[in-house]
Amino acid sequence: MNIVYDGKKDRPFKEVLGEVIPRLAEEDKDVIYLDADLMSCIGTSIWAQKNPHRAINCGIAEANMAGIAAGLSSAGFKPIVHTFGTFASRRCYDQIFLSGGYAGNSVTVIGTDPGVCAAFNGGTHMPFEDMALYRALPGAYVFDITDAAMLEDVLAQCKDMAGVNYIRVGRKSNAKVYEDGARFEPGKGIVVREYGTDAVVIACGIMVEKAVEAARRLADDNINITVIDMFTVKPLDEALVLKYAKMAGAVVTAENHNKIGGLYSAVSEFLGRTYPVPLGYVAVEDEFGEVGPQEYLEERFGLTAERIVEEVRRAGKL
Repeated sequence: MNIVYDGKKDRPFKEVLGEVIPRLAEEDKDVIYLDADLMSCIGTSIWAQKNPHRAINCGIAEANMAGIAAGLSSAGFKPIVHTFGTFASRRCYDQIFLSGGYAGNSVTVIGTDPGVCAAFNGGTHMPFEDMALYRALPGAYVFDITDAAMLEDVLAQCKDMAGVNYIRVGRKSNAKVYEDGARFEPGKGIVVREYGTDAVVIACGIMVEKAVEAARRLADDNINITVIDMFTVKPLDEALVLKYAKMAGAVVTAENHNKIGGLYSAVSEFLGRTYPVPLGYVAVEDEFGEVGPQEYLEERFGLTAERIVEEVRRAGKL
């Protein structure tokens, strides 16, 4: 895996979705794309209008869309569902849980603008709990996407994976971390930076680039840490977590999600029963979202490189 991070922004995720979803449908006749009246938000609307037999605009009826997707799966199709993360989780969870997971159907769900990425859509559209809900669905995979290369590869794999697969991803750009064409293994974390083992930061999604920046700042003070991209939050790469927990003086998680039920919960649940170590987190506290620019919201909820530096120092007593 070639890490190419230099702080520069990658392609917008909405452009990647607008390219990859049509391509997957054209390559595989069993792929059916469903959306809840948000095709224009990810650049698929023109293609969908030209291919009505491959794309279904279900309107603002997310629960119905989930049921349709499950029905398509039961008929042998490979449904890819998109809506905003708040609707992909809270609004249609019962249908995804029962008609999807419980019934043994396979559905790929894309929830865009998770957490503070919802920005000006405000607190009602700001899911800080979506990973917690999907982690609680037996057998589901939960992905928090880091950059464009990861989105392209993970989505292509998910269409052929059994069960419910949840992909949370923004619509704007994150920093580019991985080379174009990179391949990712679901359920396996990636060591992005390895300066040392004073502490290990396990991050996902938008927090990966912030963890890398925090590692650089700490290295300037002779505090050397390792950064892991845990892009698959469920199933957790327990072997990698355990390996670095045994090597490091402390473990800190970083996520664009509530501290309850997400990456911090997954890591602490595992280490609590296997190898207890000093543990910290950078995540949203037990709060609702609010409206504002993403940069403001990152500061408001403490989702910053500075906060990671502080938590590494606190947890590791450094």
